[in-house]
Amino acid sequence: MKILITGGSGFIGPALTRELRDEGHDVIITTRHSSDSKDMITWNPPDLIPSEIISKIDAVINLAGEPIAPERWTEERKERIMSSRVETTRALVESMKNAEPRPKALISASAIGYYGPHGDEIINEAFPPASDFLAGVCKAWEAEALKAEELGTRVVLVRIGGVLEKDGGILKHMSAQFNFMLGGPVGDGRQWFSWIHRDDIVGIIKFALQNNSISGPVNGTAPDPVTNLAFSTALGKAMKRPSYIAVPAFVIKMALGELADILITGQRVVPEKALNAGYKFKYTEINEALRTIFRKDSIK
Repeated sequence: MKILITGGSGFIGPALTRELRDEGHDVIITTRHSSDSKDMITWNPPDLIPSEIISKIDAVINLAGEPIAPERWTEERKERIMSSRVETTRALVESMKNAEPRPKALISASAIGYYGPHGDEIINEAFPPASDFLAGVCKAWEAEALKAEELGTRVVLVRIGGVLEKDGGILKHMSAQFNFMLGGPVGDGRQWFSWIHRDDIVGIIKFALQNNSISGPVNGTAPDPVTNLAFSTALGKAMKRPSYIAVPAFVIKMALGELADILITGQRVVPEKALNAGYKFKYTEINEALRTIFRKDSIK
């Protein structure tokens, strides 16, 4: 299969690309820089991808987007977060529209921020969107991707939770805190954290790519979300560091502003659709996932 990946140089893209190539797929990555590599194409949205390129693609995986964290959300940054997702996806689908033949599948990233806070309530893919900024981003992002259905392309929206691996995402920031013996929960620690090991988000994307019966939203989270307190305790154990220094909610709010709401409220999201479709998770339990991640140093 010939696969085009946007956002392929981010936190998830390189691991996904490696696995797809190891399985024999021909993977092309988009880059904003000029490149002579046969494995890359230069693309700067809102420009379109030339039809002679996109017409040779069997499936597209859309991971492009400005990072949500850890910087405070200024109005300028919020605009970049929104436009980097919406304009890129719009240009991608418009490029597909001009191609013949067209890609058969579009696997497009989204986020569990779509749902907003729900306390202890268990959230599956049937829940409606919230009305805050991040939910608005997800709705607009998904709406652009879903336009590809009008072209006869199967669309899967992977709503991604907190992805765990040492070289990026939430662990890159939290592990530094724990290394300085300052680790602990945020606020009272009772808010839910919907996590997923990077191996499994790669696995879910590949599973969605290879299963024509899957379409629409798919939650990219592990089956067993945990409280922030349980996550902090597990991380402390995995790193062999204390995990009892709680960070008051008002301190997080002062430091991060509107972005802090994600950390303070949390969500209890489950991957009902992936489980029902038969996806087998590699990591279902937080202690096992974190032990595996931090054991790698001792193996080297």
